[in-house]
Amino acid sequence: MLFSKISLLSNSHEIFEKELLPHIDALKTFAFHLTYDEDDANDLVQETYLKAHRFIDRYIQGTNAKAWLFKILKNAYINHYRKRSKQPTRVDFEDIVSYHDSDDSSFTGYLDLREELFDSMMGDEVTIAINALPIDFRTVVLLCDVEGFTYEEISKIIDVPIGTVRSRLFRARNMLKEKLKTYAQNLGYKDKRGVNKTGQKPGKKEEE
Repeated sequence: MLFSKISLLSNSHEIFEKELLPHIDALKTFAFHLTYDEDDANDLVQETYLKAHRFIDRYIQGTNAKAWLFKILKNAYINHYRKRSKQPTRVDFEDIVSYHDSDDSSFTGYLDLREELFDSMMGDEVTIAINALPIDFRTVVLLCDVEGFTYEEISKIIDVPIGTVRSRLFRARNMLKEKLKTYAQNLGYKDKRGVNKTGQKPGKKEEE
């Protein structure tokens, strides 16, 4: 019995180091864009790993560790960092730590962007625009367009139907388009939608 416990502890430690810790940078980026505060983000990531360590026996080795961790972090944020909102729903970690993908083949990989890389690649204006989105819309953009989660994975992480994920992404991207329209025009981009080869909008005759 003693040896089995020692073996279990050793295996849990190995899983924690090899499958969970490699995602710490992605978690920090996500936490920062939720909290806007480096200290709060670090605290949130620390709590996420403490919860993950506590419930490591619920994690199935070889499944989507990143999605499991993101779900823990998102619910930790709901429990502790949305208290300023209208009576946020508290989440029972006992219910969410058993998250696993039903089909890992649907996982298409992810783009793990650290904060500095996120800013340099996307530009300050884009980052500001994303951060200005309401939390629910900002979350799906970060999870989908930055972290590369599938709709199914996002649905499980934030506990909403896939249809809601799609709807929020559609609305969030439209919000971003409006916010970035002026920025794009300043960079020299022109909106060519609805313009034909002659440079005229459809239905408008050229002046003689």
